[in-house]
Amino acid sequence: MDVLSEVLAICRSEHAVTARFALSAPWGLTSAGVPGAMIRLARRAPYWLEIDGMAPMHIEPGDLVMMRPGVAHRMVSAPGAGTTAFSEMIARHARGARDENPLVFEHGGGGEMTEMFSAQIWFSAYCRHVVLSVLPPFIRLREADLPMTGVLGQTMQGLVEETLGRRAGWRLSAARMGELLLVNLLRAHLLADNSHGTGWLRGLGDPNIARALLAMHRTPGQAWSVATLASEAGLSRTRFAERFKDLVGVTPISYLTAHRMAMAAQTMEAGTVALVRIAEDAGYESGKEFSRAFRRWSGLSPSAYLRQEAGRRAGVGLAPAAQPAG
Repeated sequence: MDVLSEVLAICRSEHAVTARFALSAPWGLTSAGVPGAMIRLARRAPYWLEIDGMAPMHIEPGDLVMMRPGVAHRMVSAPGAGTTAFSEMIARHARGARDENPLVFEHGGGGEMTEMFSAQIWFSAYCRHVVLSVLPPFIRLREADLPMTGVLGQTMQGLVEETLGRRAGWRLSAARMGELLLVNLLRAHLLADNSHGTGWLRGLGDPNIARALLAMHRTPGQAWSVATLASEAGLSRTRFAERFKDLVGVTPISYLTAHRMAMAAQTMEAGTVALVRIAEDAGYESGKEFSRAFRRWSGLSPSAYLRQEAGRRAGVGLAPAAQPAG
């Protein structure tokens, strides 16, 4: 039973932008957070990562760090070092439109060198709403603790170096490698420590709850009830409902609804399926019933959600999402 594969199989990387920085001490960079998931790898000298509300973290060369979208943070050669905004460096060194091409720059005071490789990855709706939303602000994989980290680091560095040449197909290569990195980072994170997981990630650690999650993910449009899901889990109705809420944080039916809506949002963004068909696939008998459920989930009607999404996609150079027919 591999629920993680079932969940992540729906995720798609829409767009990825890579960067390589040569940072000489003393140096410091600050970010207000980015719209995509940010994966970073350092070589040569270590650095410090600072996130509000958390103690500064000493990041060793070879460690992989993934930042959740929107997490403000600072990276410095040493605590107390002065910082420069990433936005300033991007404006100074980016070639072409922002978030469109690989970025290369040097920064700092000329001392000990940290070489930084990074990839900012924009994921599809399901991944944003279901996967990234339940992650901690950052995931750190230590090369010293997990041998697999070294392999992922080589993959990460190879991705960045490959895209810097901008040879034919580099955009697609970067996007697909972004998916591979996410899958392996999450796998390694769960293997290293699942005690801090939330939502469905925490539920994966319980075999009974994992069976119910797998059932919902495989046939989301089925007319599931707490009783039928409890049967899938091999538990009594009461015990299942209590354990699911305790581990996942929501009721089974609330989770199912959110899963259906996230899948529907991803299909809507693709713009190739009529709304009535999307409603049927999500288990609703009419487009109106689906639209009401979608508004409760997202706070927006399907059409308003797509307009908002079109603006987001245009902001990173992606084609606007089409309006599904019907």
